Amino acid sequence: MKTTRAFRAALTAATALIAVGFAGAAMAEDVTLEYWVYSDFAQGDALAMQQEFIKEFTDAHPGVTINISGKGDDDLTAGQVAGAASGTVPDVYMNAQSVGAQLVDVGAMANIYSQFMALPEAQRAQFDKDALASCMPKPDELYCLPYTGFGSMLFRNLTVLEKAGIDPATPPATWAEWYDQMQKVKAAGMYAIPDETLVFNSIAEIYATTGNTETWGFDWANRKTRIDEATMSTVLQKFVDMVPLNTGTSRNDQATKDLFISNQLAFHTIGPWVNPTYDEAAKASGLKYDFVLIPGDTAGKTGGIRSYEIVAVAPGKNQEIAFQFAAFITEKAQMARWAKLLARYNANAAAMADPEVSALPLIKVSVDAAHGAMEVAAPYFVGSIPSCYNSTVIDYASATADGDYTPAEGAKEMIAALNECMAQ
Repeated sequence: MKTTRAFRAALTAATALIAVGFAGAAMAEDVTLEYWVYSDFAQGDALAMQQEFIKEFTDAHPGVTINISGKGDDDLTAGQVAGAASGTVPDVYMNAQSVGAQLVDVGAMANIYSQFMALPEAQRAQFDKDALASCMPKPDELYCLPYTGFGSMLFRNLTVLEKAGIDPATPPATWAEWYDQMQKVKAAGMYAIPDETLVFNSIAEIYATTGNTETWGFDWANRKTRIDEATMSTVLQKFVDMVPLNTGTSRNDQATKDLFISNQLAFHTIGPWVNPTYDEAAKASGLKYDFVLIPGDTAGKTGGIRSYEIVAVAPGKNQEIAFQFAAFITEKAQMARWAKLLARYNANAAAMADPEVSALPLIKVSVDAAHGAMEVAAPYFVGSIPSCYNSTVIDYASATADGDYTPAEGAKEMIAALNECMAQ
């Protein structure tokens, strides 16, 4: 009897949340919404659950049809920018926080503040406060609902570590301990780590082992980088030290994952999205691996980056019903189901506190990683990141690792070039 009453109470609460905006839904009869998601959310079990969400929403909103389309990261942004110019922005879509300002600038994002404030306070309070604040450049402007998130983790191949004489029971607590393990792996004839200078995010992950959000990102008021020269010099020295230990492949390359799965690579710094691949390899071929926090320069400090994928709504005649769908998929009940399916951290703090969610190992480490990591491109929604910025960081990090600059020279030249990039 208690179970039945609890179920009825939960159903009543969920129905009340879903029902918000039914007046808007009634005006949106025979409307088709275009819904763009990340490509990995449009396949397999993830697609099945997205379709389940869509059916639940459309069943409650007669006359509404929702077409889901999976897009790669670059295709999402390019399509949304092009759509703003042609008036064909998808009604609801995902993307990264870091491109939010660019999408606002081109008119692809609606200010959903008034619609958000019309939601029940209980639903508004579900979101992680910091994540929600990152979508609000001004008190009365809200351009997104924070969705899935990540904190970088250190995936470890336990077989490689054991072959190198390393006891994997105790993860490295500091950069010095981790670097010592990298050298042991190399001495045992295996690769320690991917080339961390090839991708902006992997450079940021290692920068965070020494620096923090306050010495990274953008000083929009003065159109300068916030990167600290002394910190970057220290980090560039780490890249130089890792040259003989790395694979020559980037953190994102399939070859990197192949080396990890085939017990030739010890460490992989990346977000939780790689876990399904490694989990499948564990089942199929006996891969032994785990995931821990990226160690920083001192005990208790962690490296890595954090950010959120966001859900945004296009301005226009479908904005009201599109927002209702965005609010539905980011509500606790859906985000808890989503987290349990993918073991992925997300910005709905109420969902993360669900006992069945918080007990998942990948969620637990992800939460800890996100809380200790550095923001990848903060502050968000203030200005559009110049296209030359990320490439400049990569160019100077790679050139320093290749010996074209000393770490001190590379840091100085990088910052000068970044300030010139931002000034333009």
